[in-house]
Order: sequence, then C-alpha cells, then structure tokens
Amino acid sequence: MSTGTPMAHYAAARRVGDFVFLSGVVAVNPATRSAVQSYEDIPEAARDALRPLGYVTGQMTVDIFEAPIVAQSWFVLDRIRAIAEEHGGKMDDVVKLVQYFRHLRDYAPYNRVRGLFYPGEPPVSTVVEVNRFLP
Repeated sequence: MSTGTPMAHYAAARRVGDFVFLSGVVAVNPATRSAVQSYEDIPEAARDALRPLGYVTGQMTVDIFEAPIVAQSWFVLDRIRAIAEEHGGKMDDVVKLVQYFRHLRDYAPYNRVRGLFYPGEPPVSTVVEVNRFLP
C-alpha cells in the first residue's frame, strides 16, 4: 500500500502541474486501519525526536494524557512528508496546512511537534476547532 493510498474512495493526493494537493490526512495507520493513540504507535526514531520536546517521559501519569495528540500530530505530519516525497517534493514545499482539532487546547502540543518538521518558518496555517460530538 502506498503511503498516499486512501482508506475510502477519494484521491489522497493529486498533482496539478507543479502543485500537489493532499486531502484527508488523518492519524489512522493504513496498514492496521486503527487510530494512533499512543507513543507505541509511532516509530522509535519519532519517540527519540519527541523526548527533547518534553514528551515520551515514560511516566504513565503524564504520557497517558499527552500521547494521543502528540503521537497523532507526529503521524499526520510524517504522512504529509511521505506523500510529498512520493510526488517529488519535500516539507519545505508545503505552503499551507489546515488543521482540525476537537479541542483547541491540543494546538499547543501539535505546534511543538510541527517544529520538528518545520524548524524554520512553518507554512501558512488555518486552525479549525470542531467540537461537535460525533457518535
């Protein structure tokens, strides 16, 4: 399965000239079809990169609260990186991100993780809080 293979009937990415548009990059591992929920759901190299940011502490009482958003943030950004590379691009080529959060408080950890992928200036970003309860 390609990194950009969607889990539903839509194009995960489409090239139009020099542009590549991505849709629906979510924190679901396409190989297992399960949502990323913990640090164990991401590679050890990712956990190593997150430790200097104060994450992956090994303390259950800390990690249990931070792990879902931090691991999901890393996973989504890494998928964006991989899809961009499949189309001949790199993270520096990304010009806009739209992030959807159930809780806006999750933006702060996401923003710190995003710094791993964009150590300089990040792309233009739009943040949307979607707090409607989904069954």
